[in-house]
Amino acid sequence: MGLTKQYLRDAASAVFGVIGSQKANIAYVTLRGGERGRYVAVAACEHVFVWDIRKGEKVLILQGNKQEVTYLCPSPDGIHIAVGYEDGSIRIFSLLNGESNVTFNGHKAEVTVIKYDHLGARLVSGSKDTDVIVWDVVNECGLYRLKGHKDAITQTLFLKTKNLLVTSSKDTFVKWWDLETQHCFKTMVGHCSEVWGLVLLSDEKRIISGSADSELRAWDINYLQEGKEIGEPEEKKTKGLLGHSEEPEGEVDENPEERILSCQKAGSILREGRNRVVSMATDLNSKILACHGTDSLLEVFRVLSDNEINRIMERKLKKAKKKAKQQAGEDEAEAVVDRSLQDEIQRISSIKASSKIRSFDCFLSPNGDLKVALLLQNNTVEVFVLKTAGKTSECTKTARLTIGGHRTDVRTLAFSSDNIAVLSASAETVKVWNRSTLQVIRTMACEYALCSLFVPGDRQIIIGTKNGKLQIFELSSGILLETVDAHEGALWSISLSPDQRGIVSGGADKMVKFWDFELVKDENSVQNSKRLTVNHKRTLQLDEDVLCVRYSPNQRLLAVSLLDCTVKLFYTDTLKFFLSLYGHKLPVLCLDISHDSALIATGSADRNVKIWGLDFGDCHRSLFAHDDSVMFLQFVQKTHLFFTAGKDKKIKQWDADKFEHIQTLEGHHREVWCLAVSPSGDHIVSSSHDKSLRLWERTREPIILEEEKEMQREAEFEESVGKGDEPVVPGETTGEASLAGKKTIETIKAAERIMEALELYREESKKLEEHKTACEIAGKQLPPPTMSTILIAFGNISPSRYVLAVIRKVKSSELEESLLVLPFSYVPDLLTLFNEYIQNGLEVELICRCLFFLLRIHFGQITSNQMLLTVMDSLRTNTISRVKKIRDVLGFNMAGLQFLQREIESKEDVTFFADATDRFEDKKRKRKKRERAILAIA
Repeated sequence: MGLTKQYLRDAASAVFGVIGSQKANIAYVTLRGGERGRYVAVAACEHVFVWDIRKGEKVLILQGNKQEVTYLCPSPDGIHIAVGYEDGSIRIFSLLNGESNVTFNGHKAEVTVIKYDHLGARLVSGSKDTDVIVWDVVNECGLYRLKGHKDAITQTLFLKTKNLLVTSSKDTFVKWWDLETQHCFKTMVGHCSEVWGLVLLSDEKRIISGSADSELRAWDINYLQEGKEIGEPEEKKTKGLLGHSEEPEGEVDENPEERILSCQKAGSILREGRNRVVSMATDLNSKILACHGTDSLLEVFRVLSDNEINRIMERKLKKAKKKAKQQAGEDEAEAVVDRSLQDEIQRISSIKASSKIRSFDCFLSPNGDLKVALLLQNNTVEVFVLKTAGKTSECTKTARLTIGGHRTDVRTLAFSSDNIAVLSASAETVKVWNRSTLQVIRTMACEYALCSLFVPGDRQIIIGTKNGKLQIFELSSGILLETVDAHEGALWSISLSPDQRGIVSGGADKMVKFWDFELVKDENSVQNSKRLTVNHKRTLQLDEDVLCVRYSPNQRLLAVSLLDCTVKLFYTDTLKFFLSLYGHKLPVLCLDISHDSALIATGSADRNVKIWGLDFGDCHRSLFAHDDSVMFLQFVQKTHLFFTAGKDKKIKQWDADKFEHIQTLEGHHREVWCLAVSPSGDHIVSSSHDKSLRLWERTREPIILEEEKEMQREAEFEESVGKGDEPVVPGETTGEASLAGKKTIETIKAAERIMEALELYREESKKLEEHKTACEIAGKQLPPPTMSTILIAFGNISPSRYVLAVIRKVKSSELEESLLVLPFSYVPDLLTLFNEYIQNGLEVELICRCLFFLLRIHFGQITSNQMLLTVMDSLRTNTISRVKKIRDVLGFNMAGLQFLQREIESKEDVTFFADATDRFEDKKRKRKKRERAILAIA
């Protein structure tokens, strides 16, 4: 069957106009060993943009798939960045080349927080699905899932010195987890509302939490296993020695969690903001604490060191003694000074941003300057420098990224006649972009724009505003030429007349006005040049508010959509009534007329698009177009194809002759407000509530509608697979810890590939057995059987090696889930193969990982199967010997490396790696002590 009508696919070309999305946080990153504090990473819908603050340029784009980015966390070494997405997946990107090789799938809802441990070897993620998952970054797999919270996770923190994890959630609890045993050993219940932020201070001896009120609560942490000798008889003594608890000794056994640590409320700090804490963070060394609420104020506190606190307390004690002496006369007076939380954490300053803060990141430079990057709610990034070293804290704004986007949603778009320039206008500015480079050419301040167009010649633009004005701008100079009071209410729509001599406007004052272009003398010009203006010619008075106006391309008719859900057609020359198109249940928000003036398409808030004939006003077809209001509709030039944009985040293309849905352009994450199709029809630009503008390009790839429908069904099936129940391991009860992964279409495909490889192995083994028997019967060597074409393609490898190659290709993060889906009938063959691999020393680590997992999940069936006894016994001896060998090799290599390090250090007198920094810190500390001693003597 030949193609009757060819449609071409439109593909996403670029995302622009967004500086930083509101869904995720902002983070300082380093690029290729560059200076710290110069680059920031922000989410831009599904991508991550890295901005150079100094130049105000985009230097790196980390390409996402479809899901919106919800959290960013750079690794401690600054080489990678972990990115959490709306669907619960986590991808780790390299900041050197912008590529992502590792993907973790475990969460069912959006990722709310990600944190690395101090080495960068483990990653912990929290999500709206209330689970916390710990991932192994080196092995690229999930370690375990921790369950216990009852609401979305807001913060997760690894402790540097101990194998512990602390998490906070909207369920008002802060939980402490022992990662050795993967259980929650302590729950802090001192909050009345959601815990939004959490930080560790003072060498992890203090924890500060931010809640829904203006208090920051502080807790002292006492690690009760510190200083305990091996074989010490009783834990009760340890409890008593610390003296922090007034509980009787006998209670220790009743609270086993108290054996690891105890928490005591140490007081609270009052914030200036009255609303909830949105985010709270410290710099790398926990010397500075900063937090902000839902307003534009960032509050900064200094965390004092023990020496500074002691000096303050000494001064206070002197003052108190002096005061007590004066009050008590010459008698000896005892002065007592209590150490409060305010003595340890002091407010430095508050940073006032230009708009509400969404998130921030900060770092303290060696000279005492605090660099703070703020991501604001209005699509802006601001950078401040706060001087913390001196007595007075001085704050200066050093950079602001605003030029690459609008502060508010773009409500109107237009293409120039040469397809090169794109106009976008919002509540405060109108911008003109170069379509090929996506750079801003002009930015001009305007009133709240609702509609726009390029004047013929593309030298001027006209904007219709919310308060009924027409604003005319000159593009070459970027100045406002004139503001015309056109309507008394909102000016909802303007349309250029086909003869290009004027425009028509419709507004909320129930009027349609006709305007002609005129050139008048410019009073402000020195050369007596002329400027463009519009002259009001005629007015059409109607009974309802006008929502949309359009000329027919032959200029015979004018279509006007009204608030009474009808579309009225008038003759343009006499303004006589011609037709009324009624049938929509809610007002018609958009309409357009085809190039041959034969069809009119109307899109309504009732989610339908109706296609009408312009000869008799008959409705050809009503299409259920979107799941929410249809916001914009436009025909492609010289065709009967049209695009619609809806509040359901989708853009769709339709055929008005065949009434077919051709394609859906998905990409926007919020309501789509408007779109513009270029005069050539090769490009579309669309704007959305997610602050982004998207460019779509027509490709040469044809669309076959049946295939499109088939692909859509497949995508729906794959989505439903991922939403299945959690995997159940036989014999295991659901506790606090469970498997980290989740079932996805990838894990199912991987399991199917392993099953196919095992089927091939069985067939080939059977062939070889039959060949061996035939040789024995014949008493001579017969020609070998023909190998499978797959094995030949892999380079004539043996069937067992082919199975190993398939297992090796399964992603490390998906391995456990793939083996979990595998039916038990394939397990005996796998165990036999594993024995062979371990004997030959092939991929011992990978095979051991698979083996231990299969033993764990099929323990009952394996132990009760007599046939597997010999295999299991052989596996036991082989595995132990092989693992011991590998461990010996590793030990030998480590010893060799340490020996080389010592040799190099002794030869060149150079200290290596981490030791150097430790020694440098010690020297610095001793020098400071010496200086203080000299000052004291002086």
